[in-house]
Amino acid sequence: MKKWFCTNCTMPNFDDVSHCDVCGEHKESEFFKHDVFKTRNELGTEKFSSLDSGGRDRESASDTSTAIGFDERMLLHYEVSMKSHPHPERPDRLRAIASCLADAGIFPGKCSLIPAREITEGELEMVHSVDHIETVQKSSCMVASYFTSDTYANEHSARAARLAAGLCADLAVSIMSGRSKNGFALVRPPGHHAGIKQAMGFCLHNNAAVAALAAQRAGAKKVLIVDWDVHHGNGTQEIFEGSKSVLYISLHRHEGGRFYPGTGAADEVGTMDGRGYSVNIPWSHGGVGDHDYIFAFQHIVLPIAFKFAPDMTIISAGFDAARGDPLGCCDVTPAGFAQMTNMLTSLSQGKLLVVLEGGYNLRSISSSATAVVKVLLGEKPSSEMSYVTPTKEGLQTILLVSRIQLEFWPILQETYTALRAQWDSVSSLDSNGRRKERG
Repeated sequence: MKKWFCTNCTMPNFDDVSHCDVCGEHKESEFFKHDVFKTRNELGTEKFSSLDSGGRDRESASDTSTAIGFDERMLLHYEVSMKSHPHPERPDRLRAIASCLADAGIFPGKCSLIPAREITEGELEMVHSVDHIETVQKSSCMVASYFTSDTYANEHSARAARLAAGLCADLAVSIMSGRSKNGFALVRPPGHHAGIKQAMGFCLHNNAAVAALAAQRAGAKKVLIVDWDVHHGNGTQEIFEGSKSVLYISLHRHEGGRFYPGTGAADEVGTMDGRGYSVNIPWSHGGVGDHDYIFAFQHIVLPIAFKFAPDMTIISAGFDAARGDPLGCCDVTPAGFAQMTNMLTSLSQGKLLVVLEGGYNLRSISSSATAVVKVLLGEKPSSEMSYVTPTKEGLQTILLVSRIQLEFWPILQETYTALRAQWDSVSSLDSNGRRKERG
């Protein structure tokens, strides 16, 4: 039987069904009717130039507004080889977010644009090995190549990666200097899997790490990176695992190491001087939603973050934990992402940079990213959840993390005691919610 691939999430479906089994999108979806999905030749350069400038003069990035980092040349990074399944990390991810921001009157409109530049080799060498940088650069000499089986490149990919890293660095500096209030890096390829020596997991250069070090050069003594991508940011953790000036907190599916990339167990806490500055919250299963994430923020992320007192906060914002994502298979809503963003705005005097990582359902990533940018602009989340009830599995994970991190963050003592009592109560109930009989 013939198959069709969903335009929204790329998943295959049999020809006799009209809606995607994964995300529900209709096989003849008109999602791509928006102008930003047209090519430059179809659209004309004037419209694309307007999008590329955010509808403002480029110098207006210095007006203490929310800044956006975007450059259309990052759309030239795509998989050349024709395979049986479309690659989920594709240019339409940026186009979808841009179209949603445009429809909301946000960008162009309410945000300023950071002019794009390519990151310098010297800046990259602060994060990656020379061999890694040269390997990525060599891909520009080939029409198509692969760093790993899932991490592709074409002749434009190295430049796209340098532009993405350069935008993140300059956004961090703009925020630290006060020229921008906060920012959103609408960039690709993503970065948090890229380690010191290796490109992997769709990632070439580590954008969040580049931004963190740029912020430190601009005066930030301590930087917090919160990574809510559904996959563990193994590259970011590796880069900073021996540092106590960068606190890395990751919430991700782990499933005992069976979920990609397999790293990020709760007992991975950093090395040497950096012990306690890697905080991993590893979900044991899929389907994790708003309540577990916000509960983890309330009881682990924020207590540690406030004690750390960062001068700059960076979110590695993968939206593949969003409802309907084909790879993440979790259940976080745009309201959930908005609330987590809002909770982090109270740190580092509001100096907050959101860096796009993963997310492969175009509707989910566009609505989630737009909800996050609205918070950056000062809007309160549309439906704030003040009291949340975690799942039993979520509570168990958060209790485990609090026990492990208590060694490094004594402020968690009260939290751990309360969570332990809550766990004892929950674990004493049977599947019907009745207290188990002792016998």
